[in-house]
Amino acid sequence: MKVIVFDVFGDFAHFKKFYTTSSPLTFSFPPPPTVRGMLGAIAGIDKKEYLDCFSHKKCRVAIRILAPVKKIRMGINHVNTKGNFWIPVKKGTHEARTQIRTEFLKNPSYRFYVHHEDADIFKKLVENVKSHKTVYTLSLGLSELLADFRYVGMFDFVERFNEEGEIVTVVPVDALEDYGIVFEEGKQYFKERIPVEMTSERVVERYEDVIFEVQGKSIYACTRVCWEAENGERIIFF
Repeated sequence: MKVIVFDVFGDFAHFKKFYTTSSPLTFSFPPPPTVRGMLGAIAGIDKKEYLDCFSHKKCRVAIRILAPVKKIRMGINHVNTKGNFWIPVKKGTHEARTQIRTEFLKNPSYRFYVHHEDADIFKKLVENVKSHKTVYTLSLGLSELLADFRYVGMFDFVERFNEEGEIVTVVPVDALEDYGIVFEEGKQYFKERIPVEMTSERVVERYEDVIFEVQGKSIYACTRVCWEAENGERIIFF
């Protein structure tokens, strides 16, 4: 199976966790629906259509953390619309702005592995990544957090079953065998519950627990299914 591999990186990122409200927290990496939106921005698929165009039934996505996960918090000024009105200056007890403490990822860097069953869409995606072009602005979760990307290559991946070895991408728990992960010294393992499948109406159909190494190191795991490249690199698709 042909897979395009490219890196996405930036100064800051924010991928809001679904259970946070007044003080937004961020996932450590972009969940699959967010990645599909980024693919739509590169290939030129409208925001109303990209979740269908790059759905899990048509498009396989694997995500690798390249840089250690660093999180910081900063205040963001929002327009204050309490009382259902806004004025540009302070008036009485009504402030013009309200500041929200928000968690950000600092210097994030990820590697995406993507395969699409539609040859035309896949060709357009590959052409734009190779040419370093996007149709829409590429960002890391918020429109203000601009992203850059770098083409790595095209590789053939072969499906493997009941394998044991190093996995370089984040690992969905459902892909693990009963004896799962071998925890190694010097590595830091985290687990997060992320949205995996989302409809075009922005309704999440499935959440999944995912395990990752916070420094971007590989994970030694026993998997029900994984995909292996010519160079022996193993990944797990969503």
